[in-house]
Amino acid sequence: MRRSTPASGGRVAYFLIRVLSPLALALIVFSASAARAEVPRASFVVTGEPTSIPYGWMDFCGRQPQECRQTVLPAADLDLSREAWARLNEINRAVNAAIQPLSNLEHWGTMADHWDYPIDGKGDCKIYALQKRRLLMEMGFPRQALLMTIVRDKNDQGHAILTARTNRGDFILDNLTDELKPWDATGYRFVKRQSQQDPNVWVTIETRRRVGAR
Repeated sequence: MRRSTPASGGRVAYFLIRVLSPLALALIVFSASAARAEVPRASFVVTGEPTSIPYGWMDFCGRQPQECRQTVLPAADLDLSREAWARLNEINRAVNAAIQPLSNLEHWGTMADHWDYPIDGKGDCKIYALQKRRLLMEMGFPRQALLMTIVRDKNDQGHAILTARTNRGDFILDNLTDELKPWDATGYRFVKRQSQQDPNVWVTIETRRRVGAR
C-alpha cells in the first residue's frame, strides 16, 4: 500500500472566499495552532466483504455521474504530516461552520436519502461529508484515503461521516464536532464505508477487530 501527500495549492483560500461567512472565516485561525500540534495516532479500521451500496450514493451518482466515474486505484493512505493534519482540521471546522444544518425531509421534502453538495448552503450529515471530501481532493489529498462512511450514532440513528485513512490510523471528520477523533473514540457503531480502491464499492466494517497504529 502506498502513501500519498497532499499538494499545497490555494484551494483553501478559494473556498474561504467563495463559501464561508465572516464567522466561519474567523475559525480558521485554529489551523495555525493545529500545524504546530503533535500529530496523533489512531488504530486502523478492519474492513470485510463488499456489501450493499447506500441508496443515497447510487442516487447521487445518477444525478452527478461525473463524480462517480472513477478509475480503480491501488489503496493509498494519507501521509499524515503536521501540514496534512492542520488541513484536515481546517476543512472539518470550515465546512461545519459554513453549512446550515437541515434535515433531509425539511431540505428536500422527502424521506428518501438525498446526497448532494451544499448548493444552497444547507444540508444534513451527507452534505457535510461530501463537501469535505470534495475540497480535500481538490487540495491534493488522495481519493483512496477519503472514504464516505455510514455509522449508527449514540442514539442508534443512521449517520454519515468522512473517514481519513492515514499512515497513522483512521480519523473521522464529523459535522457534529469540530474535533477530529480516532474512529474508535467516536462512540459510533461503524457499519460500512467506501472501498479504498473503488468508491463505488462499499465494504463492511469489522467493529470487533482493529489494527494498532504503526
